[in-house]
Amino acid sequence: MELKGSQRRYLRGLANPLSSVIIIGKAGLTEAVSAAIDEALDNHELIKIRFLEFKDSRKELCAEIAAACHCHQVGLIGHVGIFYRANADAAKRRITLPAS
Repeated sequence: MELKGSQRRYLRGLANPLSSVIIIGKAGLTEAVSAAIDEALDNHELIKIRFLEFKDSRKELCAEIAAACHCHQVGLIGHVGIFYRANADAAKRRITLPAS
């Protein structure tokens, strides 16, 4: 499922007050970081990831994260990426996306 522009805008609004859950440093995108991102997405659905290193290649890293964790990149503001993945269990979903 691809997110529409209005849905991305809605999710960016929800992410505004959130703090960064994951911080990517010198080691980059390791298996441990990918596992932590998966767990955070399972728990929160919408997360922020801060890039302390790799600031020049953060767009490529965001695409790698989205592909590796099967999530959507909602936005990239400065050195912070916003990612969304709906919970697999419909009863546990916290976020309801607008229809259009």
